[in-house]
Amino acid sequence: MAHEHKLEIFRGLIKFKSNNTKIWGIFTFLSIITIVEVAFGIVKPELLVDNSFLAMKLLNWVFIILTLVKAYYITWDFMHMRDEVKSLRRAVVWTTIFLLCYLVMILLIEGDYIYEVYKSGFVKFDF
Repeated sequence: MAHEHKLEIFRGLIKFKSNNTKIWGIFTFLSIITIVEVAFGIVKPELLVDNSFLAMKLLNWVFIILTLVKAYYITWDFMHMRDEVKSLRRAVVWTTIFLLCYLVMILLIEGDYIYEVYKSGFVKFDF
């Protein structure tokens, strides 16, 4: 039983004639994002390095957002999540969101602990 994949990306804005051309189209899009990330990492524009948002440099936010876009398209098209049933897509997405929130919580708690240790006068760790 053959399954026909959807031959479009960007919510139907770009349509392809075959799976082969779609793969190359997505590969090109992901390559462009990677080139932009590498260029920003080399050049480090002052506008993005000097300004902050939510206690983090704008350049770091750009990297995080571009990485999430790449992860979305890799999962959505190369791992064929687009062609799965809605319940499986939701199970994958909600599990990932839950685990990421849990990881952030652990990092914030541990980071606060380290901050308090240094703030109260300890000069170095003695593990």
